[in-house]
Amino acid sequence: MAIPREVSFTVNGKPVDVVVEPRELLIHTLRERLHTTGPHIGCETSHCGACTVDIDNMSVKSCTMLTVQCQGAKVLTIEGFEQGGQLHALQEAFTQDHALQCGYCTPGMITRAYRLLQENPHPSEQEIRYWMAGNLCRCTGYQNIVKAVQDAAGKLAAKAA
Repeated sequence: MAIPREVSFTVNGKPVDVVVEPRELLIHTLRERLHTTGPHIGCETSHCGACTVDIDNMSVKSCTMLTVQCQGAKVLTIEGFEQGGQLHALQEAFTQDHALQCGYCTPGMITRAYRLLQENPHPSEQEIRYWMAGNLCRCTGYQNIVKAVQDAAGKLAAKAA
């Protein structure tokens, strides 16, 4: 019988302490214990990317990570992107460019695109498609997703200048 463990980490800038079973996946902790429901449970095999979060400046599929591995980590979910009532440039671009339809994949897509733009503020279309390949969308055909990432990159670059 596994002994539950207390894990302390931050989610969207807020410290959390949770007691979990050692085998509990981060996606379940986020959604069921912390009520952070932006990351979605899709395939539970790491193929779809609906559960993508940013952990210590790395894009991670939270269905493949145990919560106990997050001890001391900084976790960013889609809920942490909006700041002071202002949507992040990616959130605005996804809306304006019609880069979503059903919306199920959108939190994971935006979170993955965020990490791309942190590492490469001026990606080409080919680079965007490469980075986003691990996140699946059944509705959009991807063209508007790529356009939204390009538009957000432009807005963030203009803001930084």
